[in-house]
Amino acid sequence: MRCAVFALFAVLLVPVTLLADERLKGIACRSVHLAYSAPEGVAFYNEMTIEKSAEGTYFMAAGWGKGYFGIQELANGKKLVLFSVWDPTAGDDPNRVDEQRRVKLLHQDDAVRVKRFGGEGTGGQSFFDYDWRIGETYRFLVTAKPDGEDRTAYSGYFYLPEQKAWKHLVTFSTITQGELLKGTYSFVEDFRRNKISTTKERRAAFGQGWLKSKAGEWIPLDKARFTADANPVTNIDAGLIGQRFFLATGGQIENKTTPLRASIERDPSGLDSKPPADLPGME
Repeated sequence: MRCAVFALFAVLLVPVTLLADERLKGIACRSVHLAYSAPEGVAFYNEMTIEKSAEGTYFMAAGWGKGYFGIQELANGKKLVLFSVWDPTAGDDPNRVDEQRRVKLLHQDDAVRVKRFGGEGTGGQSFFDYDWRIGETYRFLVTAKPDGEDRTAYSGYFYLPEQKAWKHLVTFSTITQGELLKGTYSFVEDFRRNKISTTKERRAAFGQGWLKSKAGEWIPLDKARFTADANPVTNIDAGLIGQRFFLATGGQIENKTTPLRASIERDPSGLDSKPPADLPGME
């Protein structure tokens, strides 16, 4: 009798288990993005608050067509700030890029490590060890300036709330044929990819984002499109928390706020009328 009852109980559990497996299948959480509606610019400011994290996560606050800027929690739990800029060439081997076509280092803070990277394109990468905290709002600024006839210099600034000061982490120059900051976006990515990582929730909020146009006008980032990579899992979501966008992926998350590929728009009446007055690199 006990065996019969157990067998019946197991059968009843099958549909629930299958549903859970369908939603959580794969080796990694799905990467989720916010693509902001903004013109080409010379500065990109954004704020980000991590609400839930897990080992092997990249929370990227300020990305554009030539690079990206955010904070990571590594597989061993170590935390850092990461700023990267791509070479203009195709391929994944950094050693095969001609010296004249590589990203050039123009500025490096004493506390920042710099190296070449490959495997996802190639370029220059910088690391700043920083024990960021859940629930703390962090501020990011990328500036873009012409560097000669065909290059652009991209600078990454990170605000240290405990010091109430901006830190100019690094400036990288890359060949752009004059392009400045285009295609601004944010994302949350699971790079642990060990099957267990997909069961863990990652969640971040983004707010008070601004882009300074080439004409010098500051434009609020009040509209974004919710997108994701080709991973088919459905435990993702995005939307608004007050006047801040949010992205969530992994664990028991359900896509019940914003449909994938739909746009999210903040109420302009609730936004600041201008960006913070303390932004560096604006001279």
